[in-house]
Amino acid sequence: MSGPLPLRPGPRTHEPRSTDDTLALRLARPPRPAAGDARSRVRPRVSLRPARADDPVDRLAAELAEDAGAAVHPYEVAALLESQGTTGDRIQETYGHPDLFSLADAVFQRVPRSHPKPPVPPDAWRPDHLRCALRGLLFALPGAAYLLVAGAWQSGAGLRGLVAAALVSWAWSQALSHRAYVRLAVGRHEAGRTLLLGAPAGVVAASGAGLLAAGPGAAALFAVGQSCYLAAAGVLLVLGREKVLAAALLPVAAGAAALPWWEPPGLLRTGLPLLTVLLAAAAAGHALRSALRTDPAPGPLPGPAGSLPYGLFGLAAGLLTLASGRQEPYAVVVLTLSMGPAEWLLYRFRGLAVTALHASTTPRGFRLRASRALAVCGAAYLAMLAPGAVLVDAGVLQLLLLGAVLWTALLLQAFGVGWASAVPCLAAAAAATALPATGLVSASAAQLIGCTAAALALAAVAVHHLGRPTAHL
Repeated sequence: MSGPLPLRPGPRTHEPRSTDDTLALRLARPPRPAAGDARSRVRPRVSLRPARADDPVDRLAAELAEDAGAAVHPYEVAALLESQGTTGDRIQETYGHPDLFSLADAVFQRVPRSHPKPPVPPDAWRPDHLRCALRGLLFALPGAAYLLVAGAWQSGAGLRGLVAAALVSWAWSQALSHRAYVRLAVGRHEAGRTLLLGAPAGVVAASGAGLLAAGPGAAALFAVGQSCYLAAAGVLLVLGREKVLAAALLPVAAGAAALPWWEPPGLLRTGLPLLTVLLAAAAAGHALRSALRTDPAPGPLPGPAGSLPYGLFGLAAGLLTLASGRQEPYAVVVLTLSMGPAEWLLYRFRGLAVTALHASTTPRGFRLRASRALAVCGAAYLAMLAPGAVLVDAGVLQLLLLGAVLWTALLLQAFGVGWASAVPCLAAAAAATALPATGLVSASAAQLIGCTAAALALAAVAVHHLGRPTAHL
């Protein structure tokens, strides 16, 4: 049928039904009045009038105001009255209406519409303050090992070996972490298997790069230990074992903290970083064993091409950080310590975006709210970086631009935007690395040019992708 049947009985008549009457019944609307009928010019509407204390229908409407006000059709009021056990005799004797639907119409017209908003759901992206602060420390504390083993790279080749191993480790860890997180959505067993296969391969690749760049010697051994630690740390971070990783870093943190007052012997300088590597590797092995003990959940294995842009971003981030460290070494420390607040702000943006999704009624309105949340969170991160740059007497503008590039790219990658976030970072890294070699611009100017272009491109990509409601569902 083309429409619902009218549930209220119409006036009885002894005249035979015509074809038009049957059609009107099927369409659930009364026959069209004659052209000269005055009723044809009157459109029915809901009229609200002051309630009278002696009118039982008014009293009923006042009692049902909260529930009846949310109704969008008199039939909902009829269902409400019926659920309360209102009988036909009571409708006729108490309220003076012939049936349930007539009374529902009267109540519906007396109560103003008041459709309550749905309750705001809890913020699923509320950041864990302690966890974000701990992760920020975990990014910075490994630097204590470089203070303890400062003599491992006396030559330029030794330093190049450490840098090469670190760049390969960063790129490999970013790609492996993305692949493991994708598998973690299927199950911990699948994520553990991915890490079990990928982490040792990353150690071999990074150690090989360090050995090729530095040659045999102490620097190559340190590069191997660095590669082992970074692989173990990646496993623990993916599997949510931040506290265990922090405990493994206690030996090097304690040794570096004692350096201003005590000169440790050479054996201790080497033994403390080695102990940290062994503890981190043992903890990673235990975490992997626990993950592999869980029940497998078979599912399609994503191809490695999906993780490639994340690995390239890790390489670009390492090159940009290296270029900044050559000019301002302490700026890298500030940038590393800011990773904890940066992660907190990533969660905060996701929560603000979901709130904007509930508050918006049009795509344009949501885009404006999402862009405002993006600007607020990005500005908060840069406001946190600025005092650190001033404190270490580093170039404020260069550090802020580098921070904006890294934070925006990390935000886009959290939403699965891989290539669009990696390409601007790669272009900025290429500019910061290649332009100084031409002799046309200085290293600081090259980094400024590359990071400015990348920050503008990433901001446009973020507004385009994150300004769509479907990105936050």
